[in-house]
Amino acid sequence: MSGHGYESGRLNLPFVGIATFGKKDYVADWDQIDADVAILGAPFDFGCQFRSGARFGPRSVREASTLFSFGHAGAYDHEDDATYLGADVRIVDIGDADIIHTKTEESHANIEYGVKKILDAGALPVTIGGDHSVNIPCINAFAEDCRKNGPIHVIQIDAHLDFVDERHGVTVGHGNPMRRAIEKDYVSGMTQLGIRNVSSTAREGYADARERGSDILSVRQVRKLGPEAVLARIPEGARYYVTIDIDAFCPSIAPGTGTPSHGGFQYYDVLEILQGLSKRGNVVGIDLVEVAPDYDPSQSTQILAAQLLLNFIGFIFHNRK
Repeated sequence: MSGHGYESGRLNLPFVGIATFGKKDYVADWDQIDADVAILGAPFDFGCQFRSGARFGPRSVREASTLFSFGHAGAYDHEDDATYLGADVRIVDIGDADIIHTKTEESHANIEYGVKKILDAGALPVTIGGDHSVNIPCINAFAEDCRKNGPIHVIQIDAHLDFVDERHGVTVGHGNPMRRAIEKDYVSGMTQLGIRNVSSTAREGYADARERGSDILSVRQVRKLGPEAVLARIPEGARYYVTIDIDAFCPSIAPGTGTPSHGGFQYYDVLEILQGLSKRGNVVGIDLVEVAPDYDPSQSTQILAAQLLLNFIGFIFHNRK
């Protein structure tokens, strides 16, 4: 209903309505996913070693995404002379995996189930965390898909290596996901970008990662190489799973995270790599984690997260044509 005015339909401003991701349709029945992209919230943050709060990440990123949702004809980019996210890209929001407080195994299983349902529907899973441990069930969910379609190369954009095998019996916290991923026979390799400063992983973890075929670059190394040379190090034509920790970015633009690390990426450092990836191979899964909105009263962290995801999804489907 349009109410007063001269045009049919609704103006549907960002602050009006229910805050699904991009104000896209909400699908409550996970057996009825019919879309190109499905957004899943994974509001789990019991894997944190320092500041919690990423349980509110999915809600805050959805809220921020409404800022970019009022275009009725896709998103025109004058630099590329391209319109991204037109009506031909069908995006749905399937809500959140159920989280059971203090129960990591059960919560992770619920996240894995959600990602599997998206893959079963033939859609691109985009999971919003939560702390980085939610990547573990996301990668677990790809076992069957990879048996059918081939392995995945994991691209991590992060301040921290997250390659701890085990510490005091902890194997599925937010310091473990890349170590858990590389163990999978369907993960063919790994590229870890943005790793810097004092890390959660000891020297042995770096040696272990490199021995297992990981390519590790700091922010300064990425900038020195430039996006084209970084992309040239990544296997061409592969199936890519991309995991983005918001602390990859400098806390000057993304303070809303549990483990901020100065000297991080700026926006275009990452966006140009993501755009290049969408041309170099097939992006088959994405997660974006560690947005903890209460540490950023300006809300710029979650706006960055939403903007990054919407642009990345736009690039992927534009370059699949």
